Amino acid sequence: MPWTDVSQRVLALLPELREVRHDIHKHPELGFEERRTQEVVMTRLRELGYAPRVCAETGVLADLHEGDTPSVALRCDLDALPIHETTDLPYRSVHDGVAHKCGHDGHTTIMLGVAATLAATRDQLPGNVRLLFQPAEEGARGGGARVMVEEGALDGVREVYGLHNWPGFPKGAVRVQPGPVMAQVDSFYLTLTGVGGHGSQPDRCRDPIVAGAQVVTAIQTVVSRGIGALDSGVVSVGSFRAGEADNVIPGEARMTGTIRSLGGATRDRIFARLREVVEGVAVGMGVQADLVIKAHYPVLVNDDACAATVLRVAERLFPEAENGAAGLPLLASEDFAFFTEKTAGAYFFLGAGVPDAATPGCHHPDFDFDDDLIERGIRMFLGILEDRLADIS
Repeated sequence: MPWTDVSQRVLALLPELREVRHDIHKHPELGFEERRTQEVVMTRLRELGYAPRVCAETGVLADLHEGDTPSVALRCDLDALPIHETTDLPYRSVHDGVAHKCGHDGHTTIMLGVAATLAATRDQLPGNVRLLFQPAEEGARGGGARVMVEEGALDGVREVYGLHNWPGFPKGAVRVQPGPVMAQVDSFYLTLTGVGGHGSQPDRCRDPIVAGAQVVTAIQTVVSRGIGALDSGVVSVGSFRAGEADNVIPGEARMTGTIRSLGGATRDRIFARLREVVEGVAVGMGVQADLVIKAHYPVLVNDDACAATVLRVAERLFPEAENGAAGLPLLASEDFAFFTEKTAGAYFFLGAGVPDAATPGCHHPDFDFDDDLIERGIRMFLGILEDRLADIS
């Protein structure tokens, strides 16, 4: 059987892969804590004839042909989220407050399916493949992709590809576009310092809670009145904490939030307007403002040729699906951006939305990865390899 003729081989793997996915789902682990998941991956890779190596503490790196310069890298993510699972699935999380609510259990399973198929046809491939099982995509300590890059995971790699399930797109559709596809993410931390006192004497205080409420309202104009209608940006307050007693006006209030943009001048403008709004409200309310903005993941930019490869493969494999760029870019973020800063690559989405059904989105406590996507994800990755290895090996 030629290595490109994989349909029956993939179908034969599916029952076992579903069991693997359910096992990983049942035992979720947070970023840089994926010890059990790492061992599951390494054990299966060794059984398939790979020599997996630890990378980025709890990640795994494996080359199809040891000693050969890799041509193409494929990446999946391993970590779960600090979310309590609310499903009644027989394989629901056994760890309270930790659950696979973004589908990384499915992504890992897809990559193991790719690994199994490649191992069975190892001698027929025209080039090498590097498999990246990445920890900590959800942001722990700045993200696992950054650490993998620093440790040389992309050394010698010409192109890198990654995928993500997405309930917001129709089930079975492959969505991809060249250029910016996911947002830069920054966080802000604001401390408002006023003068505290008794709740019955607000006239003797400088109330940071009232000032903070004004800031929350005013922040809503940063994007709507601060950047052009054709630009994209989001500023959201995620936490607001102040005081402990019902009859005490506190001396301090703190809030945090997220800033999403596609970088460049739009990002600079959002930062400037946020500072102007915060400082203006603080002056008007008689409090002091300390605003700190910290950068996290950069904009995820797809290489034009790599994105075209993904779409070409999707159209060949699944011509009946609603493939294309509709709905992109997203203002969610992804540390796959660190990979595409290092080398050419493309990140694409597998639609998981079911018509006429309220499919829970990623990070929702009822979310569960759709096992039907395992086959499609494997075939997409293998199709990309078929398209690219002959050209760049």
